[in-house]
Amino acid sequence: MSIQILMPALSPTMEEGKLAKWLVKEGDAVKSGDVLAEIETDKATMEFEAVDEGRIGKILVPEGTEGVKVNAPIAVLLGDGESAATAADIPTAMKSIKDAVTAEAKPKPSVSAVPAMAPAPKAEAAKHAPVASGLRIFASPLARRIAQQKGFDLSTLAGSGPRGRIVKEDVEHAKLGAAKPAVSAPAAIVAGAAVSGVSPLPDARLFYGKDDYVEIPHDSMRKSIAKRLSSATALIPHFYLTIDCRIDALMAARSRLNEASPKGEGAYKLSVNDFIVKAVALALKRVPECNASWTDSAVLRHKHADVGVAVALDFGLITPIVFRAEEKGLAVISNEVKSLAERARTKKLKPQEYEGGSFAISNLGMFGIKDFTAVINPPHAGILAVGAGEQRAVVVNGKVEIATVMTVTMSCDHRVIDGATGARFLQVFKQCIEEPAAMLL
Repeated sequence: MSIQILMPALSPTMEEGKLAKWLVKEGDAVKSGDVLAEIETDKATMEFEAVDEGRIGKILVPEGTEGVKVNAPIAVLLGDGESAATAADIPTAMKSIKDAVTAEAKPKPSVSAVPAMAPAPKAEAAKHAPVASGLRIFASPLARRIAQQKGFDLSTLAGSGPRGRIVKEDVEHAKLGAAKPAVSAPAAIVAGAAVSGVSPLPDARLFYGKDDYVEIPHDSMRKSIAKRLSSATALIPHFYLTIDCRIDALMAARSRLNEASPKGEGAYKLSVNDFIVKAVALALKRVPECNASWTDSAVLRHKHADVGVAVALDFGLITPIVFRAEEKGLAVISNEVKSLAERARTKKLKPQEYEGGSFAISNLGMFGIKDFTAVINPPHAGILAVGAGEQRAVVVNGKVEIATVMTVTMSCDHRVIDGATGARFLQVFKQCIEEPAAMLL
């Protein structure tokens, strides 16, 4: 029978995307693993592969279409001997997408308005328990298709995939009678979550005449940045710790190491930021309380220092991650950051390269910014804002000296990091920065 090809969720946080380009046409035979299309998310452009065999009966969403919701039908895959005559046409499919977007735009209940679900007294009752209004079920397209064919209610299943996503194996376990009890969705995924007592801001266009501005529509990355950081500032209790670091020894060590760089293969050119990434990683390992993430039921203490490095793009901001940075040398970190930044600018990063991590760095020193504060990027519990190194007068043993000083400010999630804990982190960081040889200890 025919199968609807659905808009894939290419990352756990993806809600919509742009169907940038079709790589197949109607009538083409495809098999599992064939690349069907290029999907543009808010962070990257990725290839979408087929999971079933068949023939492309109809393409429902033209290439170049933006705002296609996850799990919206985008094409029809036909089985042997089937005709495309009964498949939905493009106008019908586009109308369904438009209806979904309209429904999504309607006001939704706030977190406090979601009714509490009474526990079902029996397993049979739980099997048919309704989903609380406003909660989204995260499941892969294949898992949804199998569940639909078998008549399973996805709301009764607990996902074993990333961030609780329901995957194929979860539905297969349910088929074998081993369905797991449904878990409550965290507040972070309640649609339309709002801060109680806070009124929405008025539309800025109300204050200006139509001839006084030019409208630049939001792209998917800007929408994602606005949504994510608004939630972070509203829901995460930030506090800030600032410390000055002398970097004269670091600058001298950097100069010596760069002069000793080999030519050709193995060459490197270290930046101050490479030393900062390494120092942050070592501080996270020596003060593991800061290498953590908050959940409603527990604090997740990370085993490795996975350090995100904020990269400014012409069209937004992204934070690719240097994984296990505590295990890597400066040259490896330097080349890896350069590679990540270059692929970020061309939107070629994979989701696993910029999602997750345990801490982040935002460096505006190259723009001459002396000091600033940064917004924590969930699920991290901290971010280090790095200012420019500049010559300042400092007092050493009662005498005034000229030193190159860099100011850094750590934003902390107070649910995870207390003031003294953050201070210990910065002490270790300062030691590593002011005496680079300390990174060898």
